[in-house]
Amino acid sequence: MDFKEYIKPELIILIPVLYVIGAGIKRCKKISDNCIPLILGIIGIILSALWVFASSEIYGFKEVLIAIFTSVTQGVLVAAASVFSNQIYKQLSKGDKN
Repeated sequence: MDFKEYIKPELIILIPVLYVIGAGIKRCKKISDNCIPLILGIIGIILSALWVFASSEIYGFKEVLIAIFTSVTQGVLVAAASVFSNQIYKQLSKGDKN
C-alpha cells in the first residue's frame, strides 16, 4: 500500500514543504517539540484548503462540505507523512548502537 493512494498527487509536494517548515520551527527553540506535529497539521490543512478551494467548482453547500472534508483529510495526511519521514530519517541516522 502506497501513501500516494490516499494523498492527492498535487498535494504530495506539501510533504517536503512541511518537513522544512517543521525543521525551521524546531530551530526556533521557543516552541515545544510536542507542538510541532499539531502546528504542521494546521499548516497542512490551511495549504490543502487553499489548493482545494482554488481548484474546485463550488456551487452549493454540499460542495463546500466536500471541500472542507478534503482539505482536512489531505492536510492531516501530508502533515503525518512529513512527521513520519522525519522520524524515519532520525531513526536511520542513529544507526545500530546496541
